[in-house]
Amino acid sequence: MDVYRARTAGFCMGVSLALQKLNTALERKATGSAPARICTLGPIIHNPQVLAEYESRGVVCVKDASLLHPGDVAVIRAHGITRQVEEQLEQSGAEIVDATCPKVKKAQLSIGRATAEGATLLLFGEADHPEVRGLVSYACGPAYVFGSATELASLHLAENGPYVLASQTTQDRQIFQEIVGELRQRIANLTVLSTICDATRERQEEARNIASSVDVMVIIGGRQSGNTRRLADVAALNGIDTFLVERVEELAAENFLQKNRAGLTAGASTPKSLIDAAHLWLQSL
Repeated sequence: MDVYRARTAGFCMGVSLALQKLNTALERKATGSAPARICTLGPIIHNPQVLAEYESRGVVCVKDASLLHPGDVAVIRAHGITRQVEEQLEQSGAEIVDATCPKVKKAQLSIGRATAEGATLLLFGEADHPEVRGLVSYACGPAYVFGSATELASLHLAENGPYVLASQTTQDRQIFQEIVGELRQRIANLTVLSTICDATRERQEEARNIASSVDVMVIIGGRQSGNTRRLADVAALNGIDTFLVERVEELAAENFLQKNRAGLTAGASTPKSLIDAAHLWLQSL
């Protein structure tokens, strides 16, 4: 089988930086210059294999800042945290290592500035996603999260605003632009923030292009990863079979019968080793 592998598949800049900071903390511990516990506040990224590896190296994933001890090293997850949790973290006595993706941090600060005088935030994203909870916490006025144009249409919005529109950094830019167009017809006083990561846009565009020229798509990545799920959504829009799996062992050969060309991409938290394994498996069919 011919395999068309996305050039952009695998770790993005934000994930690489976050893991680099965690690795540095582990190196300090190995030399005896760091405290006994290296902790992450929530999963540092959304990939189960990577998380399992760090757990085996002694990294402790804590769900709440109250579980931290003075002297711990607390690494903030790549998705960022809320302002309230950040305050708790500062009071915990732990040494703080901020591994928030720079693009997420920029979005947080942009939302804070744009809503400083009380404008209402309209955020396109997944309400239960940690990044979205963090972004909303930076709003200085009311905030509404919506996951689709349909959800947005159901909101009662005052015609004269003021409103600020932003997005989770991993959302589909094409859908976001359509939402911008619809909102400009409804609201006179609208500020639009460009918070979707360029790397996300490039990955989605490449997935869309590959899917248009193959018989089947394979997406490798954690099911908890929003950007991974959206890659699958983008590929599936071309009307071809699309399989989102965390490991190559989840793929079944019978699903690829009479398929000649396979597209392959991966989420921004997926290690190269998992992508390579899927590539070899597809080539062997």
